[in-house]
Amino acid sequence: MNQKLSPEDIEKVNSLTRIREWNNRFSWLLFDYLNDNPCMITRELVESVCGDGLLSEESAFFALLTGFCGLETESGNPDRIIADEYFRQSIKKLDASGYRENPYFKNILIPTVRFCNWELKYEKYEPFEAFIFNEPILKDDFKEIPRIGFFSEPFHFPCVMEDNHEWMAIKPDEIETMQPVLDLIGGNVVTFGLGLGYFAYMASLNENVRKIVVVEHDARVIQLFEKFILPQFSHKEKVEIVECDAFEFIMKQLPQKSFDCAFVDLWHDVSDGLEIYLRIKKLELINNSIKFYYWIEDTLLSALRSQLFDWVINNSASYDDVASGLSNNFLKKIAETNHD
Repeated sequence: MNQKLSPEDIEKVNSLTRIREWNNRFSWLLFDYLNDNPCMITRELVESVCGDGLLSEESAFFALLTGFCGLETESGNPDRIIADEYFRQSIKKLDASGYRENPYFKNILIPTVRFCNWELKYEKYEPFEAFIFNEPILKDDFKEIPRIGFFSEPFHFPCVMEDNHEWMAIKPDEIETMQPVLDLIGGNVVTFGLGLGYFAYMASLNENVRKIVVVEHDARVIQLFEKFILPQFSHKEKVEIVECDAFEFIMKQLPQKSFDCAFVDLWHDVSDGLEIYLRIKKLELINNSIKFYYWIEDTLLSALRSQLFDWVINNSASYDDVASGLSNNFLKKIAETNHD
């Protein structure tokens, strides 16, 4: 513990350390469930807990999920904190019809085809299957609460399988986490990573967007997109595909081009995303006329916060400094200026 902190601040930091332990415990419990058996909760189990409708499906889902995660939630048990302040706030029943009204789902038909070792197809979430559907909630006291969603009916979504493993899919998570960026962009936009073209399609519908340049290094992805998906775009004239490595494009071509916004989506999740995010954040400085946006940035910053937690505490003179140093805004500045 930093000896420069006052006794009052030390008590606050100790409380923050406990919160970090709760954050970690909740994440471990949740992701063990999601990785091991996300379909353990079924309609029959939910209906048995709901009884005569005294409980909502969300409440029933909460009771079942905390039970399957091994929490003892009787009054006075420390597990009650994890249940009430994490699980209860994280769970949400989602409206399948709302997602089906999404323009991409309504207007883009993904054919079932095989292409080399890839396959375009539709997969589905089973009723009451649990999944992450949005960025984590960050509370003022630094509780971090991943958001768990479920549908009460089957929900089909398009995906690309590579050697029978999911490589890319358009799920509620992608829809929810990309929408804030789609609401902000305009002018000439460059996006790094093509996938199934969800971002490019939604951006092309934006009247404020004049052009979307998509930088993708994999020729097979481009072939899939140009053959099966791009012809269905209502504003395909706005879209240009460039086959190039993202880092090469950013360092060599981006400074000579005129873009207003850049969106980076080059990772599957935090495990492969944080390192790439940090590399590109540093490159923002050589392209400071362009506004950069990043897919699941809050999730990536959560991972960075965990890595820097002890360093921030040991280099802060007060609890206010600690809180500032762990904020998303400060972490973004650290990411921009970090040098290996």
